[in-house]
Amino acid sequence: MDFTTVDFETLEKKLATMLTPARYQHSLGVMETAEKMAKRFGVDVIKARIAGLLHDCAKNIDKDEMVRLCDEKGIELDPVKREQRGLIHADLGASMLPEEFGISDPDIMDAVKYHTLGRENMTDLEKILYLADIVEPGRKPFDGMEDLRRLCECDLDCAMLFAIERAIDYVLHRRKKIHSQTLETQQYFITLCKGR
Repeated sequence: MDFTTVDFETLEKKLATMLTPARYQHSLGVMETAEKMAKRFGVDVIKARIAGLLHDCAKNIDKDEMVRLCDEKGIELDPVKREQRGLIHADLGASMLPEEFGISDPDIMDAVKYHTLGRENMTDLEKILYLADIVEPGRKPFDGMEDLRRLCECDLDCAMLFAIERAIDYVLHRRKKIHSQTLETQQYFITLCKGR
């Protein structure tokens, strides 16, 4: 895919019709944060901008409609994903990128797909999107946010571990089920960060 011709204005206009104003502003913030992080870590800046902008493209779809669309597209949803809408939008959003935005790059699609649960062997682009989604300037502050932002400037792996552990704490506090993929991701980054 030739990224030199990506028309961000067209992508932004289309996305604005799909999201609430607040979610759209968040997406712009993630795009800008992902761009800065990509420059810092030598990751393709255009891919980071696209992934950041479009990562939540399915977020404002009604839960029942999300499930219907996933079933229609053959996207498997385990019981935890069926129960928690916040997890569905990543898989669905990744699948929507080619048809809705003309974006079929597998790196971008994977970054969108894994921006909520993570996975083992994440690429730097995937880590950047996961983290930018959490630390973009418009996010409501949480305990440890500044520590996470500092980690995002120097160590993507340890930043991922820190972020995942905060996410697990948040899910437990809300008395929701923790997805097994999140726990696998946590274990992966524990191993990577051991001794750092």
